Amino acid sequence: MTLKTVKKVAGLNGAIKVPGDKSISHRAVMFGAIANGTTTVEGFLPGEDCLSTISCFKKLGVHIEQAGEKVKIEGKGWDGLEEPSEILDVGNSGTTTRLMLGILATRPFHSVLIGDDSIAKRPMARVTDPLREMGAEIDGRNEGNFTPLSVRGGSTKGIHFQSKVASAQVKSAILLAGLQSEGTTSVSEPALSRDHTERMLEAYGVTVKRDGLTVSVEGGQALTAQHIVVPGDVSSAAFFLVAAAIVPNSRVTLEGVGLNPTRSGIIDVLEKMGASMEIRNEKMVGGEPIGDITISTSELQGIEISGDLIPRLIDEIPVIAVLATQAKGKTVIKDAEELKVKETNRIDTVVSELSKLGANIKATEDGMIIEGMTSLHGGAVSSYGDHRIGMAMAIAGLISEGEVAIERSEAIAVSYPSFFEHIAKLENK
Repeated sequence: MTLKTVKKVAGLNGAIKVPGDKSISHRAVMFGAIANGTTTVEGFLPGEDCLSTISCFKKLGVHIEQAGEKVKIEGKGWDGLEEPSEILDVGNSGTTTRLMLGILATRPFHSVLIGDDSIAKRPMARVTDPLREMGAEIDGRNEGNFTPLSVRGGSTKGIHFQSKVASAQVKSAILLAGLQSEGTTSVSEPALSRDHTERMLEAYGVTVKRDGLTVSVEGGQALTAQHIVVPGDVSSAAFFLVAAAIVPNSRVTLEGVGLNPTRSGIIDVLEKMGASMEIRNEKMVGGEPIGDITISTSELQGIEISGDLIPRLIDEIPVIAVLATQAKGKTVIKDAEELKVKETNRIDTVVSELSKLGANIKATEDGMIIEGMTSLHGGAVSSYGDHRIGMAMAIAGLISEGEVAIERSEAIAVSYPSFFEHIAKLENK
């Protein structure tokens, strides 16, 4: 268990390129593994979660070479996947778990998925139930709701699934199974979740149909190998966007950040709060919009964050809570029940840890209420093994009057191995 101490800084200035998008990195490897031909990936995130995806597909017989941010995958199509002789360890990655279930549901062999203690608490029935409805045999703890999960795939049929949650992982798992199922498979959501799967499947040559909040695919489609360039992860960029907005004497540029509209809720929040921000050099890379974001120290106003905006920033809420402590007035976050089933119950952990630093914050059934502006003080906090909680506490440390000591800070390497190096690079010396 690693303890990291963060101190107040006089300002943050300069430019950085945040790590590659975690969601897109996962999918680039997965889709390359089931495609025909050699897929190459640039800008891959070599964090622990994405490395778990590579490890699992190697155990499924796929030849993968990874050197830093470059990956080469020798795909042999769907039928190139082989029955694993070992248990597939997904580590801390919910994306690996749920999307792999969709792929394995159609494969005519047996496999077992297991993860760490956090994964063992995360609900999987939202994926395993519809996959079983399609014809896959899946079992596990609590009737297939928790890992370890046993999967025996085979002949599956397309379904229409009405999802109760706006979840890209649920949608993706079902669509991936649908590609190798008989007939049409469609998923409808209550709100639009991130659409990286749809965009990348199209890049790999798959026909995807969209109709409002419904996405569908026809069975029997093959994927063709591609060259994938991964944009900077907007969820990782969020921590430095917030830092530059709340640390005095700051001006930071984040280069090549993904601006996918299903993921850019943090940008909307900053704009609504009054942040001094500019986006330049916008372009499309591999079907994904990217650009450079420059943000400076800002006077911020509290707002309400709710409704359709929540799925577009669900991973950024821990650091948005830090942002809200430095905004004038009240910030209300609601409709965010999904926070309860992330790496931790993020409602409870955000409120608990920020309260230790002096924040005026309280939990609600579906979110939290933060009163600003509040002067934070130092203290001992924990990431609880959740990378985004750890990084949010570090950003709080940059404006706190005393040192902030973060227990279990090693969790940050899950998505941002160079996080503290980038803080040091930007810090006014």
